[in-house]
Amino acid sequence: MAWYVLRRLLQMIPVFLGATLLIYALVFLVPGDPIHALAGDKPMTPAVEAQLRARYHLDEPFLVQYLLYLKGIVTLDFGTAFSGRPVRDELARAFPITIELALLAVLVESVFGIAFGLIAGLRKGRLFDSTMLVISLIVIAVPVFVVGFLAQFLLGVKWGIAPVTVSGRATIGELLVPAFVLGSLSFAYVLRLTRNSVAENMSADYVRTATAKGLGRRRVVTVHILRNSMIPVITFLGADLGALMGGAIVTEGIFNIPGVGGTLYQAITRGEPPTVVSFVTVLIVIFLITNLVVDLLYAALDPRIRYA
Repeated sequence: MAWYVLRRLLQMIPVFLGATLLIYALVFLVPGDPIHALAGDKPMTPAVEAQLRARYHLDEPFLVQYLLYLKGIVTLDFGTAFSGRPVRDELARAFPITIELALLAVLVESVFGIAFGLIAGLRKGRLFDSTMLVISLIVIAVPVFVVGFLAQFLLGVKWGIAPVTVSGRATIGELLVPAFVLGSLSFAYVLRLTRNSVAENMSADYVRTATAKGLGRRRVVTVHILRNSMIPVITFLGADLGALMGGAIVTEGIFNIPGVGGTLYQAITRGEPPTVVSFVTVLIVIFLITNLVVDLLYAALDPRIRYA
């Protein structure tokens, strides 16, 4: 197991370097001058412009800029935003909120998706199964921003049972409705994945053998069917955690959540490459670590999987 983890960590290094280099190139090589964007309509003297370019290493070649950025990552120095505030402070402020929102969304989609998918798979072809399939198709077809505005209007404005927007504290109670909205699309996929896996495993030989040996219905479902059906679901949930954190811009914008999505959107509109690249880099690291944890969970779910 230790050698497997070490090998996976070594495999992450070229992935991390390639992803950060691509993001760095896309952000810093786009048309436009970030220094001129920083100045706006105000005139800037050549001396001040040269000083700002030297401060943010914009007068260096692209490869030198990237290597300096990698050096900053190793020392946990993500640089300074054009507003003068350290990017590390922005990371410390925004990421805990988005991580909490994403974890709540994963909890919502996994609990409800697995529960409904299990029941639908066990009752394949019946009314409940057909109803869940129709509901999941509707959820997939409706855009997230429509679900967000609808939930905000009904729960916050019309019925008054949930806050319309999230305060600066971003408590768990305030994040529940945004978490349901953020996880709604993934809930439909988890439901369908679980339903298909359960329906397929119900006809497997080991399930018939366990039933013939006299095992109870509950034990056959929980230990044999559900456990072996979780591998594709866990794979999706692991990849979805990173996707939820990166795709929370719409949800955070609707509910005014001061998280990663809102900060990234503001940094992009203001033309702040250091902030954008730093936030995306942290998202890449979280995505890689999450996938490593998912791979390690395979052995716990399926005893046939062992890592030498």
